[in-house]
Amino acid sequence: MTETLDQETYKKYKRTAQIINGAGGTPFPISDTLISILKHIVPDEEDLAFIKFFKRKTSQTMEQLKESSNLPEDEILRNIKKLAKIGLIFNQPNRHGLMVCRLMPFVDVGVFEYTFMGALENNEENRELARLFQKLVSDVKGKLKQDYDVMLRFLKDRPAVDRTIPFTENKTTGAEIEIVVEESLDIPEEKILPVQKVEELVEKFDDIAVGHCFCRHQHDLLGDPCKQTDIRENCFTFGKSARFTAEQGFTRLISKKEALDIIRRSDEDGLVHKAYHPHFDTTKDETSLCICCNCCCGQAGSETFNVNATHYIAQVDQEACTGCGTCVENCHTGTMHLNDDNIADIGDLCIGCGVCAHFCPEQAILLKESDRIVRFTPPRPE
Repeated sequence: MTETLDQETYKKYKRTAQIINGAGGTPFPISDTLISILKHIVPDEEDLAFIKFFKRKTSQTMEQLKESSNLPEDEILRNIKKLAKIGLIFNQPNRHGLMVCRLMPFVDVGVFEYTFMGALENNEENRELARLFQKLVSDVKGKLKQDYDVMLRFLKDRPAVDRTIPFTENKTTGAEIEIVVEESLDIPEEKILPVQKVEELVEKFDDIAVGHCFCRHQHDLLGDPCKQTDIRENCFTFGKSARFTAEQGFTRLISKKEALDIIRRSDEDGLVHKAYHPHFDTTKDETSLCICCNCCCGQAGSETFNVNATHYIAQVDQEACTGCGTCVENCHTGTMHLNDDNIADIGDLCIGCGVCAHFCPEQAILLKESDRIVRFTPPRPE
């Protein structure tokens, strides 16, 4: 698509992409693929021009936008409304009731998530956008592998992108999964732990919205449907994020009962609960909950650079384990394996999701409290 742009127009899109990269999330190198994505979602150059007013400050009130843009309020509102519809502007009141307009990134959490969270028609235009995002991520992963040592240093200091909320029930018996709390676990008294049960998370919010899993939706458009589940509509947003996504048509508001029904059906397919917090800060209220498979999820698989927070790790009762391998088959990260004695063994990449304990027919797996960070890297290139 970028071949059709004249040099001046290309420069405009390039400058705008640089501004969007500054909005947070995952920054991407400016490439023809990134420019093509931006041209796809913002074909009108007049809409493109408004984004430049967020260059110096990515979150602004109406008064600040009037000052930075020198535009009348009605024109600002028209632009904000159009850009919110494509997921580039988040327009919701803050805790003081003051409307704040925030520029969103391409990914984590931004245009990609909001776009594919909606019910997109399976047409060539949307398939092309899915392909462009796939190429964008693939190109970046290739670059990261080339700069492997640099990426390892970057991951060492990076906060967790997502936080696991574990399964708490055994599928075979319906009994609660045993959770061992270590009294010696060193957690400062002033630290407020986020909710540890998905039911508590649902009860915590009055506004809950559900949309399509953006990863599985993208894979459907790519002609590579999920191999683990047929469920599509199980990506949740909460609070003002729920109000925003519902207002823009990315999701629909639902009751707590419907949310729990969707979650329970997802549990039966062995999907994993991952919560997200503002600016990756787990001391703040959750904004969303992804329920992830192990084949489409952008944060899963052996080719992933990712950082996960968890408060648990699986633990095997070696006396009760029969070596059936059910846990190995269902492990989300592929870290569970059978050792030389044909007993289930926990690897280094356990994120405490509890899927293994959920499916274990012998109830031989429990969750042990373990406040930790798990860092994922693909194999070092040869």
